[in-house]
Amino acid sequence: MMPAYQLRSATKDDSSAIRALIRSARINPLGLDWQRFLVAVDSEDRLIGCGQVKYHHGRGGKTSLELASIVVNPSWRGQGVARTIIEKLLANNPPPIYLTCRAGLEPFYQKFGFQVVRGSDLPSYFMRVKQIMKVLQRIGFVHEDLLVMFYNE
Repeated sequence: MMPAYQLRSATKDDSSAIRALIRSARINPLGLDWQRFLVAVDSEDRLIGCGQVKYHHGRGGKTSLELASIVVNPSWRGQGVARTIIEKLLANNPPPIYLTCRAGLEPFYQKFGFQVVRGSDLPSYFMRVKQIMKVLQRIGFVHEDLLVMFYNE
């Protein structure tokens, strides 16, 4: 029998657990506002996964949305937690929605309808992220390509 979990909006008390989970996954630790997070908790209300949608202001007052900070505790992976978080965040936020991820995660996000965006089609925030990642790759700090993906269903 699969262990039970539930989704809920994060509370201020979840803030340190969210930050710890993000750090453990070694993903972008910036912009972690607990008020934007959806969390998955086990039957004892312990955080087992999280995700958020960030808002980025770009040129000409255009706002872009980013699916971000998707992390699941390793002992809970493969049990549909990330899928449930992503589906709920997509259902609760209007497309288009972007995300950045390691190239190896492309097939995972394609299952939800995300497609890779290339070149000048990117909002300004994501263009800057790609430029920073190129610099980090050149100096050997990052070893895997970063993708920007787009959802508009």
